Amino acid sequence: MARQALILVDIQNDYFPAGKWPLVGIENAADQAARVLAAFRERGDLVVHVRHEFTRDDAPFFTPGSEGAKIHPKVANLPGEPVVLKHFVNSFRDTDLKAILDQHGIESLVVVGHMSHMCVDGATRAAADFGYPVTVLHDACATLDLEFNGVKVPAAQVHAAYMASLAFAYAEVISTAQYLDR
Repeated sequence: MARQALILVDIQNDYFPAGKWPLVGIENAADQAARVLAAFRERGDLVVHVRHEFTRDDAPFFTPGSEGAKIHPKVANLPGEPVVLKHFVNSFRDTDLKAILDQHGIESLVVVGHMSHMCVDGATRAAADFGYPVTVLHDACATLDLEFNGVKVPAAQVHAAYMASLAFAYAEVISTAQYLDR
């Protein structure tokens, strides 16, 4: 079987109800991410946490050094689990994520996290461009309502559109239960 890693993208405090940028369905998505995290740990597979911080103190969320920028306790990293700090949407851009995966001989990835339409999308597309087969667990991801050109788009539709797009050409997109039942 191919060496597989779990990438947890931006499961951070600011996305939860008490944070600066709460997402729709965040608690359930984080619970699903915690389930798959437990399975990876049990198997002894590589787990990589990705944490976003903006580079300026006036950022709308994930301000440097803030409580909101910390990894949420539901998926907190254990000693020895790499934590990649990023400053861009793409988890691979200007980080050591690719080097960590290469060092461990990783051949395929499972991606969970937030936001579906930004950093999950960015990480998944970049990983696929690097040649990794990627599986996204759609119910372990969350996003928020958006607006474009006067049109309000509910979070469920934003999420569905991005999962459909990723499933078309970049990743296998399945539920956490489907993944764990394999």
